[in-house]
Amino acid sequence: MDIPRNAFKHALAAGRRQIGLWSTLGSNIVAEILAPAGYDWILLDMEHSPNEVPMLIQQMQALTGGTATPIVRPAWNDPVIIKRVLDAGAQSILVPFVQNAAEARAAVAATRYPPHGIRGVSAGARGGRYGRIDGYLHKANAEMCVLVQIETPMGLANLEAIASVEGVDGVFIGPSDLAATHGHLGNPGHPDVDKMIMEAGARLRKLGKPAGFLTPNTDLAKRVLDAGYLFVAVGTDSNLMVKSVDALLKQFKG
Repeated sequence: MDIPRNAFKHALAAGRRQIGLWSTLGSNIVAEILAPAGYDWILLDMEHSPNEVPMLIQQMQALTGGTATPIVRPAWNDPVIIKRVLDAGAQSILVPFVQNAAEARAAVAATRYPPHGIRGVSAGARGGRYGRIDGYLHKANAEMCVLVQIETPMGLANLEAIASVEGVDGVFIGPSDLAATHGHLGNPGHPDVDKMIMEAGARLRKLGKPAGFLTPNTDLAKRVLDAGYLFVAVGTDSNLMVKSVDALLKQFKG
């Protein structure tokens, strides 16, 4: 058995646009519904969702054979949390609240086995197919995809340094926290925030580093894609459900 090829990582490296969806409901059944839908990636959230490792494994199992690469957002830039996520089988992670190059390097190191990093070694974890992948410990690093999330003024100020860290495959611009940390809590559509988003994308494009984004606003999603953002999530499972059930009831109750 060989190591699975990380389709998302290789697509980013080749400059191919990747359309994704955020999954926040912590449900393997939801993941199974999303799996064949045609998205390129599905974000399984542990930061703002009630997800723990056993649930995460069930969702990744449900996504197996689907069109989308699972990307896991751990709750924090913590090597212990990241180690458990990788052992559970994730090959792509989105690390929240990265503010400088040192934090980006720490995130990368947590995904690499020594001597290139500090990931703890387990010969029988799910990530290595319980020991069945020949040479997993020597192959795993090459298929790891590390995305870092920028959501503060400090992170924006250090954008080029963060993006230039070896092993960072892409930089995600977090609109909601970016708005909050710039005095526009709850208003990610504020003109000042919009300007930051577009400028950040241009800065990353100049470096040749893939930029990522999340928005349920279709017009904004198309605009950031046109502006060069490469991996964009165009909705969340919870938001899609809320809008659908509310709209259906409105047809009958007015």
